[in-house]
Order: sequence, then C-alpha cells, then structure tokens
Amino acid sequence: MKFLIVDDSSVVRLAIERDLETGQIAEIDQAADGVEAVRLYEEKKHDVITLDITMPRMDGLTCLDNLLNINPEAKILIISALRDRPTALLALKRGASGFLCKPINPDELREAIELLLND
Repeated sequence: MKFLIVDDSSVVRLAIERDLETGQIAEIDQAADGVEAVRLYEEKKHDVITLDITMPRMDGLTCLDNLLNINPEAKILIISALRDRPTALLALKRGASGFLCKPINPDELREAIELLLND
C-alpha cells in the first residue's frame, strides 16, 4: 500500500508517517504543498492521501480538485487545523473521502484510514 502525506509542516508530516507505520504500508511519500503532491500522485498513484487545507503554492482544496481529476476514485483524507464546519463540508462535497481536525491522535488516524479503505 502506498501513502502520500501532504502538509506544509514537516513536523506534522513526520508525525503522521510515524503514526502510520505498519506492515501493510509498502511506501510513504511526503509533499510540502499541493504542487508537489499532484506531481507525486501522477507519478505513483498512491492508495491513500492525507491532505492539509492551508498550504503555500497550491491550497488543499485546489489540490483535492487536481487529484480527483487525475483519479476520481482517489482516497483522500483531509487533515486540517481549520475546525469550521463549512470547510469540512466543502471538502467532502468536492470529493474528499473524510475529514479530521488537527491535532489528531494515532488511533483516530488509523481508524479513519481503515474506514477509507473498507469503503
């Protein structure tokens, strides 16, 4: 299984990677912004993507649209510090598979990804 972690914070990317380390994951890539995420996804077609909303160069909602244009079936979990309900609903309406608010704990993350994969 291939994962792509997209967040402008290297601390958050490393924390998510650490929380995901299991035997099921063959590869984890990281991107610091939406532009890099789209390039990596075009190249590797990851099974699951975690995606922040607020990032430089290309924000998460624009990135979400681009990723879904590449693959409408992409499994994308938004992980954002934006706690407002309209942002979460907008991301889900635009095709995100799920939404978690930062800070997240490892159990919450694994549960959300398990739900994504079993959907």
